Amino acid sequence: MLHVESIVKSFDGFLAVNGATLKVEKGDVVAVIGPNGAGKTTLFNLISGQLPPTAGNIWFKDENIAGLASHRVCRKGISRSYQVVNIFHRLTVFENVQVAVLSHHRKTFNIFKPAKIMAVKETRKTLDSVGLLDKAEMISGTLSHGDQKVLEIGIALGNRPELLILDEPTAGMSPEETAVTLRLMQRLSGDMGLTILFCEHDMGMVFSIANQIMVMQHGGTIIQGSPDEVRSNQLVREAYLGGADECSV
Repeated sequence: MLHVESIVKSFDGFLAVNGATLKVEKGDVVAVIGPNGAGKTTLFNLISGQLPPTAGNIWFKDENIAGLASHRVCRKGISRSYQVVNIFHRLTVFENVQVAVLSHHRKTFNIFKPAKIMAVKETRKTLDSVGLLDKAEMISGTLSHGDQKVLEIGIALGNRPELLILDEPTAGMSPEETAVTLRLMQRLSGDMGLTILFCEHDMGMVFSIANQIMVMQHGGTIIQGSPDEVRSNQLVREAYLGGADECSV
């Protein structure tokens, strides 16, 4: 489904991403891990169209989307969440997801129907899928941090993506909230058949859900493989997991 090919991103001579490669097959749950500053978020920004690459190709379903504007990438079937919660804090939970659903159907600017009566069933179904239907009428800014992160996933799902990109989906969450998000990702992958690409610092979560892991360092790819292949790779253990004697994942 996705093939990132020798992608490079330079900022005034600084190589934030330096020849990284990544493959995501349909139905996969792929984690990208690496130390802070390894280039993970920049890589996601390149894939989702927030940034144009300096060099390299990004193939999505056999089409090169490198340099495509983010709204056009979204139309192709890629949605994402962010490290920092990115929601409409003054709208209700329902309205946040409804905006995404209307955008997907290109009805955002329909002047002949009041927005509040449009896409109600689809919005409620999306909220139910992420476990927020009972909080539909709450103002989103009053939600807990964990629920706001889940709402952001709901907004991404409102665009009906084939590939869902999650940038540190459990950042700042309590252990209980992390467990809820892990179960949500398992449902999205298993029950809905979504392909998921995510980066995460919680190694327990990574190794429990990902069937492929790509490891980044200094903007490049060290390895992509199964959890067992990554766990046993000496370069990974030295660069990220603390060395052979300290690695516990």
